[in-house]
Amino acid sequence: MTYVISPAPTPSVPVQGRDATALFPVRRIYCVGRNYVEHAIEMGHSGREAPFFFLKPGDAVLPVAEGSVGHMHYPSLTSNLHHELELVVAIGTGGRDIPAAAALEHVFGYAVGLDMTRRDQQNDAKKLGRPWCVGKGFEESAPIGPIRRASDCQLSADTGIRLDVNGAKRQGSTLGKLIWSVPEIIEHLSRAWTLAPGDLIFTGTPEGVAAVVVGDTLVARVDGIGSLQVQIVAA
Repeated sequence: MTYVISPAPTPSVPVQGRDATALFPVRRIYCVGRNYVEHAIEMGHSGREAPFFFLKPGDAVLPVAEGSVGHMHYPSLTSNLHHELELVVAIGTGGRDIPAAAALEHVFGYAVGLDMTRRDQQNDAKKLGRPWCVGKGFEESAPIGPIRRASDCQLSADTGIRLDVNGAKRQGSTLGKLIWSVPEIIEHLSRAWTLAPGDLIFTGTPEGVAAVVVGDTLVARVDGIGSLQVQIVAA
């Protein structure tokens, strides 16, 4: 069998430790909306609503090696680019209708990620009842640090998550403040889609989302997993 055009390269993310050349191939990127109470409130919502999801294309990833600075080009069609700090879950074993009690058996590892958002485009889409694709699913909209294997991570409710912009704190919380935990997210998500190896799940952002401009440097961290440094550059 031959392709009529050359297939696109497989998007991938480095895997931390052990083998410095190891790569995690990215299939799909699922994102959980409004999954921290204080962020839900700042976006005009409250309470523990049922989890909802949106997707980014796999090639939206902007992989950044530990200790390196990634460069994200300020996207077109926006004047209000927002950062959203997130814990990312990398799926290693697929499945459908996965119970929360078994969900962590399907996790390959974890990473630090940013769900970059054209907030003006997203807000306009909300008002018109349209999809968020232009606001969420553009190129380089998913910067991500190296994936650390789950066996090398010890996450708890007290695990800290933080984002600094130009050296000043913008976002900070703990994983215990997730409205829906990682096992619950996987349970709900796998009812809607069959999860597969290579899927990434961005688990939601804490309060403090705000705009960034060209020249800003973002440093994101999840304790025990690693860090991610990204600078916004001109297109």
